[in-house]
Amino acid sequence: GLKVIDDRTFSIELTQPESDFPTRLGYNAYFPLPPAALEDMDGFGETPVSNGPYKIVSWDHNRSLKIEPNPEYGGERVAQNEGLEYVFYSDTDAAYMDLLANNLDVLEAIPSASFGSYQQDLGTRSETKPAATYLEMSIHEETPHFSGEEGKIRRKALSMAIDRPAIAETIFNGTRTPAREFTSPVLEGYDPNLPGSENLDFNPSEAQRLWQEADETYGAFAGEFPINYNVDGDNKDWADAVANNISNTLGIQAIGNPFPDFKSFRDAYRTERMDGAYRTAWLADYPSMGNFLGPNFTTGVASNDSKYANPEFDRLIVEANGAQDAAQAARLYNQAQELLLRDLPAIPLFYPNVVGGWSENVDNVEFSWKSLPVYYNITKQ
Repeated sequence: GLKVIDDRTFSIELTQPESDFPTRLGYNAYFPLPPAALEDMDGFGETPVSNGPYKIVSWDHNRSLKIEPNPEYGGERVAQNEGLEYVFYSDTDAAYMDLLANNLDVLEAIPSASFGSYQQDLGTRSETKPAATYLEMSIHEETPHFSGEEGKIRRKALSMAIDRPAIAETIFNGTRTPAREFTSPVLEGYDPNLPGSENLDFNPSEAQRLWQEADETYGAFAGEFPINYNVDGDNKDWADAVANNISNTLGIQAIGNPFPDFKSFRDAYRTERMDGAYRTAWLADYPSMGNFLGPNFTTGVASNDSKYANPEFDRLIVEANGAQDAAQAARLYNQAQELLLRDLPAIPLFYPNVVGGWSENVDNVEFSWKSLPVYYNITKQ
């Protein structure tokens, strides 16, 4: 589908119209690569060549990353600072303490333990707004008691056992919105009242009825139900709250099961099937409903953590991708979502807002639709 026109131009021919293709081109999977990358991809991963506003100076894995303005850059996103140093924290509370002490300049995710105080702590040096992201928990299709029709019944029971509004208010101080579907409220086409969205309502009596139905039909569930998560993502409080909801409603022993960091958590997921549920989430690569649905639930794709497979869903995604306009695409994407709301391969929990803050040492801090700081605009006093 690619045709070279001249040294600086090529054309792309698609097999069908793609309604969000122009937007999709902003995704980093489409970034150009220099010859060095093709010669040694592993080496390039350690010392990438940048065509953006910054270039790497040094990288101390799991500790820090230093970048400086790229003199070769000729675009519009010109760095307004002398460079950045990213610091990797294993504890978000420690990062927040450094922010308050002006030892850290920008924090894009204030920890939930400080949601009740950050506005008083930071005053005008904070921002809260929706972003193209959401939080869920997934259950592998091959997990005992969670495959086939039994799995659908039990996942629906689990979903109805979770009091999302109460958790959003008591733990997140209103900085999270209870999820109503599988995309994000900031996207065109979002609909909080799709058929099946009632499966995300807190309904303890129906949850108990469904769980009992599954026990009687398929055999009683026994043992613990772990909710696996990474500690460094500030997941402990909501995971424990969800576990308490499930335990109190369904009468089973649900527990939070922490991993020390995201890497060890994902390594464990990839090398062995995690029984119970596990924290999954999505931050949009580009602002499209299709980017939430296709990469996470199409049969066989890499980010389909629950291993969901539904030919009708796959067909609707292909059709929506090829829609002639955004309105038609949204209708088809939402038809596909109705299947997800029925089957619940993952259980939507919350839409996280951007909750970020900055120190007294910097100005011109803002956060993008991806919930990340617009780094090149930040100025240092």
